[in-house]
Amino acid sequence: MVILNNGLVQLTITNPGGLLTGIKYGGMDNLLDLKSSESTRGYWDINWNLPGGQGRYQLLKATDYSVINSSDGCIEVSFKSTWDQSARGTRLPLNVDKRFILRSDVSGFHCYAIYERPTGSPAFDLVQTRMVFKLRRDKFHYMAITDEKQRIMPMPEDILPDRSEELIVSESVLLTNPINPDLKGEVDDKYQYSMDNKDGGVHGWISSGPIIRFWIIFPSNEARNGGPTKQNLTVHTGPACLAMFHGTHYIGEDIVAHFSEGEAWRKVFGPFFVYLNSTPNVSNAYDLWIDAKKQRLLQEKSWPYNFVSSPYFLTANERGSASGRLFVQDRYISEALIPAKNAYVGLSAARNEGAWEVESKGYQFWGQTDSNGSFTINNVIPGVYGLHGWVPGFIGNYLDKALVTISAASQTQLGNLIYVPQRDGPTVWEIGFPDRTTIGFYVPDVNPLYVNKLFINSPEKYRQYGLWDRYTDIHPELDQVFTVGVNDPKRDWFFAHTDRLYLPSTWRVKFKLDSVTTGTYKLRLATASANRTDLQVHVNNLDEGHLVFQVLNLGMDNTVCRHGIHGLYRLFNINVSSSFLVKGDNILFLTQARGGDPLCGILYDYIRLEAPAPTKISEPSTD
Repeated sequence: MVILNNGLVQLTITNPGGLLTGIKYGGMDNLLDLKSSESTRGYWDINWNLPGGQGRYQLLKATDYSVINSSDGCIEVSFKSTWDQSARGTRLPLNVDKRFILRSDVSGFHCYAIYERPTGSPAFDLVQTRMVFKLRRDKFHYMAITDEKQRIMPMPEDILPDRSEELIVSESVLLTNPINPDLKGEVDDKYQYSMDNKDGGVHGWISSGPIIRFWIIFPSNEARNGGPTKQNLTVHTGPACLAMFHGTHYIGEDIVAHFSEGEAWRKVFGPFFVYLNSTPNVSNAYDLWIDAKKQRLLQEKSWPYNFVSSPYFLTANERGSASGRLFVQDRYISEALIPAKNAYVGLSAARNEGAWEVESKGYQFWGQTDSNGSFTINNVIPGVYGLHGWVPGFIGNYLDKALVTISAASQTQLGNLIYVPQRDGPTVWEIGFPDRTTIGFYVPDVNPLYVNKLFINSPEKYRQYGLWDRYTDIHPELDQVFTVGVNDPKRDWFFAHTDRLYLPSTWRVKFKLDSVTTGTYKLRLATASANRTDLQVHVNNLDEGHLVFQVLNLGMDNTVCRHGIHGLYRLFNINVSSSFLVKGDNILFLTQARGGDPLCGILYDYIRLEAPAPTKISEPSTD
């Protein structure tokens, strides 16, 4: 065993495997679960496969131990495994170097890992990787991930068959005989506690007797795949605390990293910080959450850390930055350029519009604009990137035509940038608000049989289980009909277009036209997520001749069954000939054409019908 001790925290790690078996802190001999085997208490793991092969799961065990640094009040140790070329085709083709850092007078420790593709390694797919901490089940019962999302959680025994009922989604159970009777009748599902990368940053558990908090803090999301809107798991019944870096949740196979034969690659995952705090007074337990949020800010200000001993982790002086100002040009909203306020702007290896959402091999660096559209992206690793973005209130993805080069110790001035969202003509009508989610639509109350009390009267009521079946409860005989100018999307547009009675469902959007302009109308249909959807769009008649758009087997996001309101964003631009439209009453039919699948469906973000373009409008100015 390797033991690291700074007087506040003591870590016990297997040698040479690099598996964390013990954390001693605050009067508790071990914060990790004593009923779990030593190999499954604190560990890195990976899901991977060879191309076309069956998925594989692997606990990452090292074969070599070394001390990297032991000076200046800091010790960093390495547990490394090297790919054996003689095992080609049978073993994970990666070199993995797992690191632990313990510093003097710091109430916690840092973890990171370096993954590297060795020369001549075969093709393989990286599906998921993370670090997992299983805490003591007899002590840690209360979790916290935001100010609002905090609760007592079930015991691990509660999700076993004799104490729960498995529901239609395998990860979901109904607690029928939990150890804590107050939880009886609630649903437990790890996906209910997912968070966007941009909204998370700190999550953890609190113990009883002594009162100790265990926190995972992400000072940066640069190494996590999928960008700021990627959703990741945080905590779940176990009690488990997760540091997710790479995964497919809420996106599907589109985000899997595919490596070709001999392709070189290296990536540093982390470091992240495990922060520990405690109090002798139970009345001060909530203060530990406040303290953890402050500690997150301190860790973010310290990024990139100056105490990491790998040459592959670059310090602040070895990084650069980029700044600029983003405008939106939509001549049907304003003759002048519109400052892109609260927009997300980022640098990614992706070269196509929106491809940052499925980019997994490289790092991503993001910033948010102020009310004037100005932004700065700091601490960027030198390289050549695509400049991406998206703006709340406008459809589509921004991608600058020019690549951006970042150099060490310098700031790249990008100047004024203009995003021109797709538009052909004036708006005839629109439904929703383009923010890449379904937040502005109607989310029903949960069926009382499947409640999670945390999300009652919550702005995140969509986290409740089984809401896909509530569509049938609300529309038992006829599908949804929405009349533009009469109905309110917040009350009358169901947030998820699913089956009704496990049969295909067709929504009708009724609208009036005072006149029809000869030419091509454009239907902008932005989706927040899709799962095994066969989507058909008809105009004024459901026969084949009036079918204007069709896409089959769209998406593998699993957002509906995983209690979310967004997954992979998509924008469809659909031509509608004026010959399909009539003066007066018209109907747009949206059909979810796949039946027999309770979990298939599509989440709409925003729908807009545009009339044919009139005469050309003059170009706006940045003056």
